[in-house]
Amino acid sequence: MRLFTLALMLFVGTSQIFSQGIEFFQGTWDEALALAKEKDKIIFVDAFAVWCGPCKRMAKNVFTQEKVGDFYNSNFINVKLDMERGEGLKFRQKYPVGAFPTLFYIDYTGEVVKQVRGAQQADPLIQLGSSVLKSIDRSGQYAEEYEKGNRNPELVYKYVQSLNKAGKSSLKVSNEYFRDDRDMTNELNIQLLFESTVAADSRIFDLFAKNYIAIGKVKGLQAVNERVLMACSKTASKAIEFQTLELLEEAKEKMEKYYPARADKFGLENDMAYFRKIGDHKSFLKSCQAYSKRIAKGNAKSLNDLAGQIQMSFGEDEKCMKMAEKYAKEAAEKGGLYNYWLTYATILKHNNKNDDAKKAANKSLELAKEAGKGAESIVQRFLRTLES
Repeated sequence: MRLFTLALMLFVGTSQIFSQGIEFFQGTWDEALALAKEKDKIIFVDAFAVWCGPCKRMAKNVFTQEKVGDFYNSNFINVKLDMERGEGLKFRQKYPVGAFPTLFYIDYTGEVVKQVRGAQQADPLIQLGSSVLKSIDRSGQYAEEYEKGNRNPELVYKYVQSLNKAGKSSLKVSNEYFRDDRDMTNELNIQLLFESTVAADSRIFDLFAKNYIAIGKVKGLQAVNERVLMACSKTASKAIEFQTLELLEEAKEKMEKYYPARADKFGLENDMAYFRKIGDHKSFLKSCQAYSKRIAKGNAKSLNDLAGQIQMSFGEDEKCMKMAEKYAKEAAEKGGLYNYWLTYATILKHNNKNDDAKKAANKSLELAKEAGKGAESIVQRFLRTLES
């Protein structure tokens, strides 16, 4: 374990070091509104029913994912409400629910920002939350005062925070504020530095790293880890977009130094994304192989996702598709879910192994009957494409 993480553990303890999914608020609805106002956050509400199958699957398979927890815990006050009892009945009087689950994004004023029916997968759920954050732009409330020369730390903090939430760049404001030496024993300055750390390739990140112990005392180790991950992810995304390998290496090195527990996974995932972007199938495949051995480690879902990524990225490359077939087969046999067998069948069909694809699809159909009519219909449509 690196000195960075070890030092923080000494100051803030070892509990809740890593996010294990969405952390749902345990208080009343009125308390959630009050907390949202205090933190200037949107409330994310999972309006569910105990008998709802999609609700259960989302709770088990989506809300528990680390990347979902990282995003939602950082940006929202999260609330789960059973619509048929307790607080849920009261909530439902003001916010009618006609299907389960219904996902609400509600401002602390009580206004619904967005409402979505139906279960979501992890990436679409994150994209949904991101679009909500960008739709709320309170930066104009502070911009005018700032332009007049007001550099009150509280105003600057709220300005930076509102710019970040609206998806706008805050680095100009934060760089100007931290150009002068600031008292880093002042909690508001610590909060402002934490909020200002939005990219790993910045002077602000270096200042964040220099003051990590003070930040850890105020924010806690988990929050520091999440901020490091967010900042490094932002830099990695920029590196991938502009195809700049040196910038990607900088993001990976800072993850290794400041959040070593997630560094390997972070590095391999972004390597795959980078090589996919530049069309380097050989390097992409090497990254996939390393990911399967060091990260997936026989995990059916990870292997199934990896097989799908390979097919979408380099479906015309024979070596890549051979590897995709291997991962899909392992996922199907280990996971035993209809959708894993369907992924395997799809890849077999792509590889011109129609007889094997039909066997895998029939196995998928057997399992789909237990999952419901919708799943069964999807597999039957695939089988018809094989027959035609």
